[in-house]
Amino acid sequence: MNSTSSGTPPDQQPQPSPSDGGKGCDRSMSRSDSGSGEDSLDALPCCIPRCCPLTPSLSPQKRTTSQSQTEPPLLRTNKRTIYTAGRPPWYNVTGTTFKEAFVIGLCGGSASGKTTVANKIIEALDIPWVVLLSMDSFYKVLNKEEQELAAKSEYNFDHPDAFDVELLVNVLRKLKKGKSIKVPVYDFTSHCRRKEWKTVYGANVVIFEGILAFANKELLKLLDMKVFVDTDSDIRLTRRLKRDVSQRGRDIAGIIRQYNKFVKPAFERYIEPTVQLADIVVPRGGDNFVALDLIVQHVHSQLEKGKLRWDMSALASAHQGQPLPDTLSVLKSTPQVRGMHTIIRLMRLLIEHALSFLPLKPVSVETPQGGVYHGRRLSGKRITGVSILRAGETMEPALTAVCKDIRLGKILIQTNLDTGEPELHYLRLPKDISEDFVILMDSTVSTGAAALMAVRVLLDHDVAENKIFLLSLLMAETGVHSVAYAFPKVRVITTAVDKEVNHQFHIIPGIGNFGDRYFGTDAPSDWCESDDGVDL
Repeated sequence: MNSTSSGTPPDQQPQPSPSDGGKGCDRSMSRSDSGSGEDSLDALPCCIPRCCPLTPSLSPQKRTTSQSQTEPPLLRTNKRTIYTAGRPPWYNVTGTTFKEAFVIGLCGGSASGKTTVANKIIEALDIPWVVLLSMDSFYKVLNKEEQELAAKSEYNFDHPDAFDVELLVNVLRKLKKGKSIKVPVYDFTSHCRRKEWKTVYGANVVIFEGILAFANKELLKLLDMKVFVDTDSDIRLTRRLKRDVSQRGRDIAGIIRQYNKFVKPAFERYIEPTVQLADIVVPRGGDNFVALDLIVQHVHSQLEKGKLRWDMSALASAHQGQPLPDTLSVLKSTPQVRGMHTIIRLMRLLIEHALSFLPLKPVSVETPQGGVYHGRRLSGKRITGVSILRAGETMEPALTAVCKDIRLGKILIQTNLDTGEPELHYLRLPKDISEDFVILMDSTVSTGAAALMAVRVLLDHDVAENKIFLLSLLMAETGVHSVAYAFPKVRVITTAVDKEVNHQFHIIPGIGNFGDRYFGTDAPSDWCESDDGVDL
């Protein structure tokens, strides 16, 4: 599904491309629409409604879910369809990304049906973490002279020079590596980029489509599968005529003149010769179910081949008997601290202790009475707090009490009861977080699985590892070692470290389910929540 289905108001939808067969230029979104003021996964990934498979032989891929197996992992509202199954780990226990996103390149002439093919592939793949990236979003910004030519249909939008290929390659390369990216939104009315860019993050599969998708060597290197959509030229011209007359109010003579002058020569020179580079050629576009079945089956096989199952028991038992790392800082055990452990009111002391590790620079301030006060100020741009929901959110009041103007982000990670793996469900981070020192908060850390995923998310958003501070009221030695082994530059700060974790991955003696104790809730005995730190 293209991004016009992700909750964007109709009056904010970009105009179609001059040569895209009537497709909107805002197709470069993942199936999570982007927040206006923040880098985000935007609640949960939005997707097309579940539909029937392309053919009886291609059944939807089974998905794991944190809910009952009898219920589909979907939540439908009047605006969107949301997956309640989270994203499983895309990195190993060392914190390193173990697989890149699988990138499918779709090439073909204007109005050949590339987006239709892309949507059919997405429907049949039946997985939530898919990004559809359109080449149309990367048209160059036109100068005044070029805008005048475009207004008279005299500008060649089908030539390779019309695209910002350097930006496109950088964006696709980062997306393939699992990084957070920002995609420009091109306005074909004014022929310029809009001020707001779309944030995309969290792709297992990337579908990149464009008329010149195979025309650049650097782009070709990033494609794992190359698909050419081959549609008869008469059909493509007919589609353009219908579209431009009905949607753009153009006259038939002008459409044919533009087609003969720009579209047809560009296809013959730049697009048609690249068919020999394709792994699969799809005649008749979206109606060729056999070809689409082959594509989907191959993608599923590649995803299964690269899948890595986490062994939570191995993670819990790893690093046993080793000395605690130098990056760990434990609040000094005093009668006051031990007393506060019994009433769980230690958070502000922990926050203040963590701030002492930030780089500071001397500063002198003149008081209203004319005196000079010598103090210290943060040697950096700013601090951002990120809580691992739900129990990590309990530490936010203490953080905001100490740092009045701090920005806050949230991450929701829960355990999949079928696989035992942590899954990313929700992500909302402030803009430009890559420039900040980040205080990552969770109430307790046992195995460290949730903390590993949260740190990996921050790294994917270009936060420097040595700028991340993991704060927890209570940690198990296992969790400390897991985080320190994977991310040795992350500063780990806690009030106490317990030695053991039981078979349910609860800290022993620990403090129980911190989220339930703080919020006064009572979770079912078989429900494991990484956000409360009792199992991860």
